[in-house]
Amino acid sequence: MDTVRIGIVGSGYMARTYAEALARHTRGAAPVAVAVGRRAPALAAEYGLAAEPSIEALVARPDIDAVILATPEQIRLPQVRAAAAAGKHVLSEKPFAPSVAQADAMIAACREAGVTLMVSQTLRFRGTMARAKELVDAGAIGRVLQIRTYAMHSREDFLAAVAEKPWIGEPTGGGHFYDQAVHNFDYMRWLTGSEATEVFAYIDTQTDLPLPAMSVMAQVRYASGAMAQLNLCFELPDAVFPEHGTRFMVVGDRGLLEMDQYSNVRLGRQRSWEVIWEQPPFDFRNDPNSPVRMAAHAAMLQEFIDCLREGRAPSVTGEDGRAAVETCEACVRSARSGLPVRLPLDVVAVDEPLASLGASV
Repeated sequence: MDTVRIGIVGSGYMARTYAEALARHTRGAAPVAVAVGRRAPALAAEYGLAAEPSIEALVARPDIDAVILATPEQIRLPQVRAAAAAGKHVLSEKPFAPSVAQADAMIAACREAGVTLMVSQTLRFRGTMARAKELVDAGAIGRVLQIRTYAMHSREDFLAAVAEKPWIGEPTGGGHFYDQAVHNFDYMRWLTGSEATEVFAYIDTQTDLPLPAMSVMAQVRYASGAMAQLNLCFELPDAVFPEHGTRFMVVGDRGLLEMDQYSNVRLGRQRSWEVIWEQPPFDFRNDPNSPVRMAAHAAMLQEFIDCLREGRAPSVTGEDGRAAVETCEACVRSARSGLPVRLPLDVVAVDEPLASLGASV
């Protein structure tokens, strides 16, 4: 197809991000309509798009080839099924699903309908993180042996996020844990080029926050032999560490990497460090349309557009999105049992929502 005609499902922060990227930062695509969410009419008016009353009405339009699902994961399964049944290609926000079982159902729906499914794992397209992957693939640090990743946020920041996105606290979704951890787990799998084979995790809420899984510590073993540690905390006191973004430290057998998605990537070899690339600063909250912020989202969206125009598989598939969800789910199962959990998981049983477990897993 010459031009990919796209409908946006959802009307919040990420839906606006996609509308902006389509309007000003991508080529070969045209936004057509918006549906779902109380802000959909205003978003449609701002970008000169049609406002549809429902996803069913949107996917019924003959002038739409693909949809972007910028919606919470707990309502995504019926939306993917509706889009696939209408013959529309799908770009899904992350977390791809609240469980592996639902991820499998979405992958199956798109496969059976013969439509393309891509999952938005934007971290792969962020300048620092993409360059770190290039360094690993070029052999700059040799074989990846260990990875440590962490994300630290204050209670105040978390409560502000819940106020903006109340579905994070709903028991049918994966909460802030999945929302953050799918980034980390997807990137580590991508960096190592291998599958997770075993997980051991602690998941708890260590303060009086009335939500589960505010702090997570997990260890992951990969088929390549690499070992990884994940540390998430969304309940810091009224203070944050100076470098508190989503950070990664990578140990190779011939060198080291250290990077943050919003700062820089550094290469360590022979007892010295070199800054390989540095991202200019931007104001995430007050200037969300900054070209610096938009670069990764536009690159990811351009990949979706190009794969449809070229008739090829996307670089981030439904199976990739599923793998990140599976590692999160393995963490939950390990925390419940107090034992290591082997992957791949048995997905026959219906999974309980994480939040139904109360403040402590």
